[in-house]
Amino acid sequence: MLPLLALAGGCSTPVGDYIDRWFGSGPTVKPAELVVIKQTATPKILWQANAGAAEKYVFSPLVGEVTVAVAGASGQITRIDGGNGKQLTRIDAKNRLSGGVGGDSRMLVVGTPNGEVLAFDHSGKALWTAQISSDVLSAPQIEQDVVIVRSGDGRLYGFDASTGTRKWIYQRTLPPLTVRTHVGVQPFHGAVFAGFPGGKLIALSASTGSLIWEATVALPKGATELERVADVSSLPVADGRQICAAAYQGRVACFGPQKGDLLWARDFSSVSGITMDPRNVYATDDKSAVVAFDRTNGSSLWKQDKLFGRNVTAPVIVGRYVAVGDLQGYVHFLSREDGSFVARIATDGSPIVAQPVPLDENILVQTLKGGVYAIAIQQ
Repeated sequence: MLPLLALAGGCSTPVGDYIDRWFGSGPTVKPAELVVIKQTATPKILWQANAGAAEKYVFSPLVGEVTVAVAGASGQITRIDGGNGKQLTRIDAKNRLSGGVGGDSRMLVVGTPNGEVLAFDHSGKALWTAQISSDVLSAPQIEQDVVIVRSGDGRLYGFDASTGTRKWIYQRTLPPLTVRTHVGVQPFHGAVFAGFPGGKLIALSASTGSLIWEATVALPKGATELERVADVSSLPVADGRQICAAAYQGRVACFGPQKGDLLWARDFSSVSGITMDPRNVYATDDKSAVVAFDRTNGSSLWKQDKLFGRNVTAPVIVGRYVAVGDLQGYVHFLSREDGSFVARIATDGSPIVAQPVPLDENILVQTLKGGVYAIAIQQ
């Protein structure tokens, strides 16, 4: 996920220009021209659909067992057959929306700029509405029958998935200057992992909202408040071995999931995010380079820097490759072994802002114009 801007007393940080790069008059840094590559794999668009324009927000698809749910800023939620892209249900939320779709096999949950949380069943029937303190900028998540929602002012809320009754709220004191982001939370095995300003990563109980542990991804450094911005402004990733996160002007770090004990950390700055496979952590830095780190000790394995200034998304794993999207709607496929380009495919020409999402053995991307593309790649 990408920071929109940083606010405190009207100030803006160096990442404030991202709002211009995505939604304003154009990039402040000239993006690198695409290098000619020898394609050693063949990408193919399996199907495409339209979710409606994202406007100034970030929307990403929700992938279920057999269906996909997407949404746009105008308030339309669409359920799609994940195999062929056929529209199954079109839901009018009757509100403008400001974040992606969350949900499970029973329900879909979205949020609005006014802080409303709206739940629907898969046929489009409204189930409940809840209210939080500010806008909902990321997709709600469901864990242990609790809907977890993050507000734009940094609070986390837990709502009963059946009734919408609020079960808990988590809030903490924030630094004077913070990055306003679209980052959400990462549920995993009864816990909820979330990054915060000041370089903090926390684990909460999904059922009660109680703090399990707190860890430090990065320590703020510098003489001024702007230089000391070290926020975890992208989504953590987790499995049974590790929970990893990256901070802007900070580090990429991995921790033990049970106690939050630091396993390794490396200096790094990211506003887009990370992913991992059984061997490596893959991260996009704030200059749009994609880097691979060894999961065992954090050693740097390779770096692909030919996408400089192209506002590259967080990576996603697809088969033998790592895929990222960019500001012109291209999806780039890199070798997981050495980071070399293996293929590239165009979408609708508008930015891919949200991290691509796995779809079986393929990936799914959603563009700023609302294009939804299921993409396969074969060697």
